[in-house]
Amino acid sequence: MQKTLLLFVSFCLSILVHGQQTRINFTEYELPNGLKVILHQDNSTPIVAVTVMYHVGSKNEDAKRTGFAHFFEHLLFEGSQNIGRGEYAKIVEGAGGELNANTTFDRTFYYEVLPSNQLDLGLYLESERMLHARIDQEGVNTQRNVIKEEMKQTRDNRPYGRLLSETMSRAFKVHPYKTDVIGTAEHLDAASLEEFIAFYKQFYVPNNAILSIAGDIDIEKTKQSIAKYFSEIPKGTQPIFRPEANEPPQIAEIRDNFYDNVTLPAVIQAYRIPAQGTEDYYALNLLTSLLSGGESSRFTKEIKDKQQKALYVGSFPLALEHPGIFIAFGIANMGVKPEDLETSMNAEITKVQNEPISDLEFQKLKNQIESEFVNRNGSVTGIAENLANYEMYFGDANLINSEIDRYNKVTKEDIQRVAKKYLTKENRVSLYYLPNASKPAPQVTPEPKTESSVPSQAQTPEKPAKETKKKKKKGN
Repeated sequence: MQKTLLLFVSFCLSILVHGQQTRINFTEYELPNGLKVILHQDNSTPIVAVTVMYHVGSKNEDAKRTGFAHFFEHLLFEGSQNIGRGEYAKIVEGAGGELNANTTFDRTFYYEVLPSNQLDLGLYLESERMLHARIDQEGVNTQRNVIKEEMKQTRDNRPYGRLLSETMSRAFKVHPYKTDVIGTAEHLDAASLEEFIAFYKQFYVPNNAILSIAGDIDIEKTKQSIAKYFSEIPKGTQPIFRPEANEPPQIAEIRDNFYDNVTLPAVIQAYRIPAQGTEDYYALNLLTSLLSGGESSRFTKEIKDKQQKALYVGSFPLALEHPGIFIAFGIANMGVKPEDLETSMNAEITKVQNEPISDLEFQKLKNQIESEFVNRNGSVTGIAENLANYEMYFGDANLINSEIDRYNKVTKEDIQRVAKKYLTKENRVSLYYLPNASKPAPQVTPEPKTESSVPSQAQTPEKPAKETKKKKKKGN
């Protein structure tokens, strides 16, 4: 009776979530210079999100010049030929708006959220960024210092700040995903101003970008404004560097330790998986929800709450354009050995592989995914970014409405199948992230002893050397 009631409640929640889904209508077209444009009109609130997504991330960089894409995330706020240095943010904030940007392995995203009567201001600012960005030695030097400080705060001096970068560097041997998105200070210091300018001219061009606008707009008037600010920007003339997805398959487990300034050990397991958008990726996303989606998930309920082996334990697949990794990780509780935490994590994965998932648990997973799908489109910025993402990665912006159908095609058996196929020992990196205090002391190799009674050849003439041989004979 109780199980039937729970299934009924879960079914009702599913209907509620479906009812909350509202179709995202949009208009899309392309300018002669190759700039893709996506427009979504929502006049419910007098705000507008003006966004530009460039198809450049850390995977597009020269291996000897890592961190360029993230560097430009900062550098392109320096201003332009017509906007004074440091004035970009002041202009937006002075108009009552906000702005920001982010960089991933695969793309860079800039946005302004403004009162809708400031739409043209947002278009002007983004067109200036695309055509007339200020790239000079003063700005480069300034942003070098800013990013070095960011490296310290977010990676080098932050507990577990190197968790992802250390994992990726072991999971990938060939593909550029092996390098940290933020790059290295050494590469940025070594780069010349001419190299930064060349990177800008190659990647920050209209034919490598998507202009996505969502909010309180009039479609036809917005098209006219876009033509005014963007149609005269010339198309890029250089070929856009796209690395191949050429990482060789992993055939044996990679195990390693990494020591850092942390108190509690962590266990990281990284399994090779297909790229986002593939059928198996959707099943792996549901597997993530099963293992760590909320307080009632398997990892949390069993390892954190019942066994009390972990301060935190979770999992997630990296949504990457090329084949990526599924990460399971946990931070051990005080006094818990990483080996014990790893054993418990493996046990829960083995259960998924060998035991059927209940109907109730499976319905809960579907409800979670549907709820997340709705929430991602809960703001004009989220809608603009998702439209650009779907267009950039899949060439289909309408996935903002239909991707949920791909999740709904996943069965319980699919979740078990991908757990068996990808979450195997041979297909993973197992990394222990350990406190510096537990690092073994370096072994000192003793210097070979010499007998002081035996003179060296440099000190001994020929005759004494013969006497030494006689002494050795007597000793025998």
